[in-house]
Amino acid sequence: MIEFYLNGQSQKLDQTDPNLSILDWLRTKMRLNGTKEGCASGDCGACTVLLGSLDPQGEWQYAAMNSCIGLIGALHGKHLITVDALQREPAHPVQTAMVECNGSQCGFCTPGIVMSLVGLHQQVAAAGQHANAHQLMEALAGNLCRCTGYRPIIEAGARSIVDSVQQWDGSALFSPQPDAAFMAAREQSAVLQDEAGNSFTAPLSLAALRELLIAQPQARLVAGSTDLALEITQQLKSLPQLVSVEQVAELQQLEQDDENLTIGSALTYAQFGPLLNQNWPAFAPMLERLGSLQIRNRATLGGNIGNASPIGDMPPPLIALGAEVQLDSQNGIRWLALQDYFLDYKKTVLQPGEFIRAVRVPKPAANERLFIYKISKRLDDDISAVLAAFWLRLDGEQVEDCRLAYGGMAGIPKRALAAETALRGQTFDEPAIAAAAAALSQDFKPMSDVRASATYRLEVAGNLLRRALYEHRAAHTGGAALTVTDYA
Repeated sequence: MIEFYLNGQSQKLDQTDPNLSILDWLRTKMRLNGTKEGCASGDCGACTVLLGSLDPQGEWQYAAMNSCIGLIGALHGKHLITVDALQREPAHPVQTAMVECNGSQCGFCTPGIVMSLVGLHQQVAAAGQHANAHQLMEALAGNLCRCTGYRPIIEAGARSIVDSVQQWDGSALFSPQPDAAFMAAREQSAVLQDEAGNSFTAPLSLAALRELLIAQPQARLVAGSTDLALEITQQLKSLPQLVSVEQVAELQQLEQDDENLTIGSALTYAQFGPLLNQNWPAFAPMLERLGSLQIRNRATLGGNIGNASPIGDMPPPLIALGAEVQLDSQNGIRWLALQDYFLDYKKTVLQPGEFIRAVRVPKPAANERLFIYKISKRLDDDISAVLAAFWLRLDGEQVEDCRLAYGGMAGIPKRALAAETALRGQTFDEPAIAAAAAALSQDFKPMSDVRASATYRLEVAGNLLRRALYEHRAAHTGGAALTVTDYA
C-alpha cells in the first residue's frame, strides 16, 4: 500500500498497476483532467505538477515534476498538487498575471506553465525572497508553448514572481498537517501490486534492497523514472517487477572530505548539483542544460550512469575527473574507476544483484582545469549529439597530464587515449591541439544518426578542444567569453 496527499486530501492505494503513470492515474482514475498529456516523454511540460516532501523539520518542500513519466509508486509519503487545486477563489497570483498579460492562448500548455510558475512562487515566497530573471527562465525552460506565446508568459512570471511576490490566501493548500497514521505509514516500505502480479517495492534499507535483488533477479531498479518510464509510455511495455531506491537513506547521502565529494546514487541533480558546481564550476552550465528543471528535480546520478547510454551527460565529465563508482551487493562492496564500468553499448560490469551505491569525485587542485561542452540541436532540454569533457593538469602552459572524455562518439562514454597522448607533455597551444584533434580519428569511429553525422561529430569533437584552449587563454588575458555556438 502507498499513502500520500492529493491536493490536501489523504489518499491510499493498494491494488494498482505499478506501471501506471501519475498523469494517467490523475486523468483516468481521479478524473482530474486539468493536467495535460503532450509528449508522454517529459519534454513539453504540459503535465507539470508539484510534488511535496517533508523535510527533517516537518515542513513541506515542493518541486515541479513531469507527471507523464512519474510512476504512481513515487507518491508514497508525498503531497501531490495539481492545477485542479487552483480552480477555487482567490486566484493564485500567477494565474492573475497570466490573464492580465494575455499569457494563455490555446490553453493546452497553460496548466503546466502555471504549475511551473506556481512552484517557483512557492519556493521564493516561503523564503521571503523575490525570484530573479534567471530563476524564471530556468523554471520555464521545460515548458513548451505551442502557440509561441513566450513573451507574455515571461511577462506574467516577472509580474507575479520577479517584480513582486504576492502572498496567496489559499497557501494552506501547501501545508497539510499529517496525522500520526500518515507519519507512521511514510516510514514503511511502499508496496504496490496488481491482479496480474506486477509489483513495485521501495525498500527502506540497503540490507532490504540487497535481499530484494536476490529474490527478484529480473527486477528493474527505478529512482526518478525519467528514463525508465519511457519504456512504458513510448514503447508500451509492462514492467513486471520494479524496485525503487528512492526510500533507501544510505543512497541519499552527500559527503565530502578534503579530497573527495561522495554522491549517493539516489540523489537528484537538484540535490547534489550545487555542491558539485561549487567544487567544479564547469558543471554548472552543463547541468542547467541536462533536461529541464522538472527532470533535474527527479533524475538521479545513479540512474544516469546505470542507464549506460552513450549519450548520458554525466559520465564523460566524471570519467575525465577520474571519478570512481561504488558497487554494492550481498557479496560486498567494491570500488572501480567509472571508465571501467562501461563495457559495450548498454552493457556494464554490474553482476546479478549488484547496484550503484555512490560515486566518488576528486576535488580540484590549484593547477587543474575542467572544461565541459554539450552540443545539441537546441540549447535547453535536449539530448547531446556530442558531450566533451577535458581535465587538464597544467604546469605553467605545459600539459602535465590530461584526460579527454567524450559521449556520443562511441557505444559507451569513452576516453580519447590517442588524443591524450598527443597532448600530454606538450605546450597548451595551437600545434598541440591540432595534433590531439587529428588523433581523435584513431580514438573514435562515430555513427551517423538523427542527431548528427559521423563527420560532424569528429569535426566538432576537435573544435571543442580548440575552444578549451581559447577559453583558457581568455581566462588568463581577460578576453571575451565564447558563446555556446562558437565551435558547434
